[in-house]
Amino acid sequence: MDPSCIFCKIAAGTAPVYLVYEDDTSVAFLDLAPLREGHTLVIPRAHVPDVMADGGGQALIDIGPAIHQVSRRLMEVFNADGISSLQANRAAAGQVVFHLHVHLVPRHEGDRSPLRWDRDAEAAAAVAQTHALIAGS
Repeated sequence: MDPSCIFCKIAAGTAPVYLVYEDDTSVAFLDLAPLREGHTLVIPRAHVPDVMADGGGQALIDIGPAIHQVSRRLMEVFNADGISSLQANRAAAGQVVFHLHVHLVPRHEGDRSPLRWDRDAEAAAAVAQTHALIAGS
C-alpha cells in the first residue's frame, strides 16, 4: 500500500467511496467525474502503478473477475448495449491516478466515440442515485 495513493486508501476502506463490488483482490466504485451514468473504476487492492510495473500483469488477472461481474451488472442496470473498458498507463497516455485501474462505461447505440473523455455533469451530480441503482438499494 502507498499511503499517498487515494486508490490504496479506497482499497483499504479508509476513504469514502460509492462501492459497487469488492473481493479479495479488487475493488470497484463509481467515478465521481463520470463520462456517463454508471461509469465505474475497477482497481486491484495491491498498489501497482500501471501494467508495465512489476506485478502489473498479475494485477490485471486479479481484477478480471471484478471487471466481468461489474460489467454484467452495469449492462443489466442501465439496459446498456455495450461496455467501454478503458485503461491508460502513465501520464502521456492520460493516466491521472497512478494506481492501475480500468474504467467501465455503459454504452448505448448512438453514443459518441468512447475515446472522448468528456465528463457528464448530470451523471456527476447523480452519483449517489446511480450507486443506489447499481447496489440495488
